[in-house]
This record gives sequence, C-alpha cells and structure tokens, in this order.
Amino acid sequence: MDIRGLDRQALLLAGELVSQLKTDQLRLATPCPDWTLYGLLRHLVCQNEGFAASARGAGEPWAVWRDGDLGDDPAGAYEASVEEVTAAFAELDVLERRFALPEVGEGFAVPGRLALGFHLLDYVVHAWDIAVTIGAPWEPAAELTAAALDIAALVPDEGRGAGAAFRRRLPVPDDAEQGDRLLALLGRDPSWISPV
Repeated sequence: MDIRGLDRQALLLAGELVSQLKTDQLRLATPCPDWTLYGLLRHLVCQNEGFAASARGAGEPWAVWRDGDLGDDPAGAYEASVEEVTAAFAELDVLERRFALPEVGEGFAVPGRLALGFHLLDYVVHAWDIAVTIGAPWEPAAELTAAALDIAALVPDEGRGAGAAFRRRLPVPDDAEQGDRLLALLGRDPSWISPV
C-alpha cells in the first residue's frame, strides 16, 4: 500500500471540499456534534500541523496540536497546513519514525506508517463531514475508501463515545457500499442530514 500517496489523495479530497466553503457556511453544524464547519476546519489545520511536528520528532506538546489559526482565509490556512504535512511526510525515513500522538494518550506513540494511516482515515471521513454538511458529493476513489476501511477496523471499541474521536459503531447492512460501511464503523450515520 502506498500510504503516502493515499494520504495525499485524502488531503486533496478534503481540500476540494474546503475550497467550496463560503463564509456563511462556517457556522453550520456538522456530523461532529462538537464542531461547526469552522471548528472542523480548524481541527483539520491543527491535525496537519500536529502530524507534521510529530513526523519531525516534536509532536509531544499539546500546543502543537491546538494552535491552528484560520485567520481571514480558512481555505488558505488549510492549504498551508497541507503543504507543511506533505513536506514532513515526504521525508525519507518518515514511515519508520515514531510519531507522538498525545490526543490518544500521554506518551502514546506509533510507527510512522500507522500514523499516516490514522491521518488518512481522519481526512477521508472529515471530507464526508464537510460534504454532507454543505450538500456536496463525497466521492473518494475506491482504493482510498478500501484503505480507510482497513485502518478503521484497527480503531478499538474502547474509548468511543461522546467527546471521543469516534462514536460507537453503528449497524450497517451486509450489502452496504464501502463508504457507508466506513462511516458506520466510525459511528457516523450515513443518512445524516444537516439541521439547516
């Protein structure tokens, strides 16, 4: 699996949707109960900056994962964070490095290959969050959805629920499409409709 190439696809998928956002949409509620679109976009910027810092061995401080600033140009801030994380992930031995992920737990770290997988998963699913909120299509490539499904299967059931990164798994029909299975696996209702 070309995890770097797939991660780049996930960033582009989310970026295409971010580029469609209008200022008045930033206050809309999303499938992430604690975030408006503004909060979700800030999360994406923070994650890119945090993963970039972690790739370079500086991901332990919480501030690295929380200082994302959208300024007056949210789409521009997203693109700048994409450039930063893409450059960090392109470094030669990044897949073998240890990535600190303090959001999971103090002192928690994983190999680079797995960290990039978690990053990919986040951006594929948050792309859906944006798409469904603004009524845009969410069309990840089949290989990207398949990779995200494989990674989502690794997310433990422990620690899921309100306030956590993922909700409890939802039941889904055996014949459901890959995308719907992915969303349900992470506790998202594929039939979610924006309250506005």
